[in-house]
Amino acid sequence: MSESLSATPSPPSDSPPVAAQGTWQAIREALRGAHHDYTDGPIGRSIFLLAVPMVLETVMESVFAIVDVFFVSRLGADAVATVGLTESLMILIYSLAMGLGIGATATVARRIGERDAKGASHAAAQALILGLGIAFVLGVAGVVAAPALLSVMGASPGVIANAGFTRVMLGGNATVLLLFLINAVFRGAGDAVIAMRVLWLANAINIVLGPLFIFGIGPFPELGVVGAAVATNIGRGVGVVYAVSRLVRPGGRVHVARSDFRLDPALMWQMIRLSSSGTFQILIGTASWIGLVRVISSFGSSALAGYTIGFRVIIFALLPSWGLANAAATMVGQGLGAGKPERAERAAWIAGRYNLWFLGAVGVLFVVFAPAIVSAFTADPAVTSYAVSCLRIVALGFPFYAYGMVLTSAFNGAGDTWTPTWINLLVFWLWEIPIAYALAIVFDMGPRGVYIAIMLAYSTLAVLSAWLFRKGSWKTRRV
Repeated sequence: MSESLSATPSPPSDSPPVAAQGTWQAIREALRGAHHDYTDGPIGRSIFLLAVPMVLETVMESVFAIVDVFFVSRLGADAVATVGLTESLMILIYSLAMGLGIGATATVARRIGERDAKGASHAAAQALILGLGIAFVLGVAGVVAAPALLSVMGASPGVIANAGFTRVMLGGNATVLLLFLINAVFRGAGDAVIAMRVLWLANAINIVLGPLFIFGIGPFPELGVVGAAVATNIGRGVGVVYAVSRLVRPGGRVHVARSDFRLDPALMWQMIRLSSSGTFQILIGTASWIGLVRVISSFGSSALAGYTIGFRVIIFALLPSWGLANAAATMVGQGLGAGKPERAERAAWIAGRYNLWFLGAVGVLFVVFAPAIVSAFTADPAVTSYAVSCLRIVALGFPFYAYGMVLTSAFNGAGDTWTPTWINLLVFWLWEIPIAYALAIVFDMGPRGVYIAIMLAYSTLAVLSAWLFRKGSWKTRRV
């Protein structure tokens, strides 16, 4: 039994996360991967121990997003636009992966809070079965329909000529689904360090192989933009293999055995219920980006390339914040499992405050240094203008979104996946897309109108989430 489990319980508090020790010592403790009891002790410290590896996990993901578009941008605007349109299609895959992950995280976190390690392992195995089945169907459909999908998205002939990139990305979607899903299991169990190591391994390989396959360096073939997709799938595939090896290795909080893969219809239906609403929730939010891209693509490849660069940089800022949001989800799920709903609620508000400090500072940097940031990716004046506007305008909504992303994640950690689903439907489809179309097309503001709509949507999301979270109905959800 770990030291934190055997120690005398201390009352929960929202004290500073590293008040009892130096920052670097606390970071080292967070990265050791030792087991901690997150249902007891100071809340701030628990969030810190969970968030450090989760933030570092997403930092590597965001670094990859930036490095990938950096190399692809050397191939011209059509190549960048191909990546942008394909990423919009991949958003559907990410939505399914994250939706399955929501169900896995909520179920595993609740079982861990209840001290039911066997139940957590069994839930993890059932989630993997679901993920593999979905990945196969989507992979076949994506390979066949890639050029047609690009055409529907408004791609130019030059972009459609790069459809090989889209085929490889959609065909290899299993690496995305399994990577997201298995890491969601680790996060729900509180093994955030393992999830961090998995993504660092996958993306480190990806970053190294990317330029080799794109430009044909050394013995590697010159595949152009398709090489970026090949490198991505190889890196993620290696990450999946490592993640599975940790799941089946004894000694972890979640140890999947062969018997856990025996089909359990009741549990699978419960996870499908959670995952389907979670998938629909994320799909509503992320698929709205497809609508936004469709509006922007009507202004040409330069506008689309500028948006793609700006969007990748924004992801660079937002992904680390998801580390704090994921920490809140784990704290809420385990807190409810341990019968401590008030601790779960305080954890969400504290994580939101930490996120506000971080994203607020990043927003200021984007507003001030946007031209310098964009200059690292393109020298095209037209593309630069669109990308700078994207960064500066969207960053204005960061302080609001800091709370919004944490609170919606907290709902999911509690197993209340429908509340954020309705929030996303209202904010992104009934509010953001109509405003984007009206400002960009009707009022002739161009892509700037889309960026303003994104900023307004972020702000609205935060206000609605805070109001509904305070009502507290999520505390009664059963998982």
